Amino acid sequence: MKARTLKRDKVNIITLGCSKNMVDSEVLSGQLHANEIDVVHESGKLDHNIVIVNTCGFIDKAKEESINTILDQVNLKKRGKLDKVYVTGCLSERYKQNLEEEIPEVDAYFGTMELPQILKKFDIDYKAELVGERLLSTPSHYAYLKISEGCNRTCSFCAIPLMRGNHVSKPIEQLVAEAEGLVKRGVKEVMLIAQELTYYGLDLYKKRELPKLLHALADIKGLEWIRLHYAYPSKFPMEILDVIRERDNICKYIDMPLQHASNNMLKSMRRQITREEMTQLVHDIRERVPGICLRTTLITGYPGETEADVEELKGFLQETRFDRVGIFTYSHEENTSAYDLVDDVPAEEKERRAQDIMEVQQEISLEKNQEKIGKTFKVLIDKRESGRYLGRTEFDSVEVDNEVVINTTKRLPIGEFVNVKITKAYDYDLEGEVVEDGIIDMIKNLF
Repeated sequence: MKARTLKRDKVNIITLGCSKNMVDSEVLSGQLHANEIDVVHESGKLDHNIVIVNTCGFIDKAKEESINTILDQVNLKKRGKLDKVYVTGCLSERYKQNLEEEIPEVDAYFGTMELPQILKKFDIDYKAELVGERLLSTPSHYAYLKISEGCNRTCSFCAIPLMRGNHVSKPIEQLVAEAEGLVKRGVKEVMLIAQELTYYGLDLYKKRELPKLLHALADIKGLEWIRLHYAYPSKFPMEILDVIRERDNICKYIDMPLQHASNNMLKSMRRQITREEMTQLVHDIRERVPGICLRTTLITGYPGETEADVEELKGFLQETRFDRVGIFTYSHEENTSAYDLVDDVPAEEKERRAQDIMEVQQEISLEKNQEKIGKTFKVLIDKRESGRYLGRTEFDSVEVDNEVVINTTKRLPIGEFVNVKITKAYDYDLEGEVVEDGIIDMIKNLF
């Protein structure tokens, strides 16, 4: 009977939130698959009988989306379309007791680090020998590689340490083995993710070892692009830049969330850095790695933020001219130190300020894109959509950054590289045509 039950079960994993959550879902699916349980990611079909919702609890909008998704799945269960609904992830970690009281129809709630307990619900045990084995939910040519868990920073607005705990680095040899496994499966681009990349190694090796990890990953044959996400600006280890400059397969790209530029805001946010130090850091990074793409994220509407603070942030963007910028409106999160402050900027005003700042960045982005017209770039083809191909340069991460639109009647294999000459520029995207050398390179890559 047990064998028939396991064979009958089909699990759909719904992942909300960040790429770190996505990796957790992929690891979970790998464990289920290894135990001969049928599992899919984000299935639109109703041919499964169990759903696991991997939630996000970072800010209000994410929490709302997570709750609505849980309620949708519970409704399907009530209608007899599902047998079980399980909930895991950050929202469940942070609000487990409240959720159990408010949505008791969920069969079980789990925290962020309770994978073995989830597997127990399927009468299976966690298999340590499967470390690094994942069922990718991304296209087969790129994947995320989580190099650490948690965070030791004390930023006033951030609830991540409440949900993910303190920083814990994965050993270098484990990450290299994981990356090698991904490459064997056809992955060409690996995006390194962590709540705080630059802290990597301090807990394991008693010193920052991201440069050593980067060298080890760059040695992997067949790994074409290595991309860095979420570097903290305070005490930034400059030796990382030497590795980026020296190794061709490490993208000239750093995602470094700065959050603000007003010293008043930075101090209240507990960012451990000043505007002047950030300006100097950006200058030094560009000097050490000419042509590097810098991405940042910012927050508007933090408690006490004034119009003068917003104008200072605009001026900072015009001065530093970041290549990529993302913006969040402040979310007042309980149990963070900022929660003791008065959330005194109305929601509409937060949105207005965010829009004003993005208009400043929009002009910068267009100007930087126009500088690329006539130049040729190595482009990774991500997909074909509406009769055209969409790809990215090394200066663009998936989903959050620019795309290169390629109109051609020739077949371009998804997941391969081509050389593209840029012919048009828009606010956030580029358009181009494949040059002959690119086709030759593409054919070489096929054999």
